[in-house]
Amino acid sequence: MRGGSSDEFCHCQACFGRYTLLGDEENPRLAMFERRLPFFGCGIGWCCFLLGFLCPLIWYIAALLYYCKYYDRDPRERPGLAASAVLAIIFTAATIVTLSVLLIMCEQKRLLNSCPS
Repeated sequence: MRGGSSDEFCHCQACFGRYTLLGDEENPRLAMFERRLPFFGCGIGWCCFLLGFLCPLIWYIAALLYYCKYYDRDPRERPGLAASAVLAIIFTAATIVTLSVLLIMCEQKRLLNSCPS
């Protein structure tokens, strides 16, 4: 791979040498990430983050991808997957609290109706 020094220019006919070549000899993996992310450039993580507000189960899928280190394929996916994993945890806690409160309220209502007064 070519280095990104300023004295190397592209010699193709389309750009007429106006652009500097990109690359890194020390870390050739960086050239892999010059392509666009899927889902209109947002990436899978942020797409799951947004779609999770419509269907929270999508947050759990993104959390699974995060915990299975899907972001090793493309590190740019990591923030979106992490945000989805955090929201999956928050949603789980909120669901447990809500169901607990409803169960307590139903139990108290049942006890009050069964007591003769």
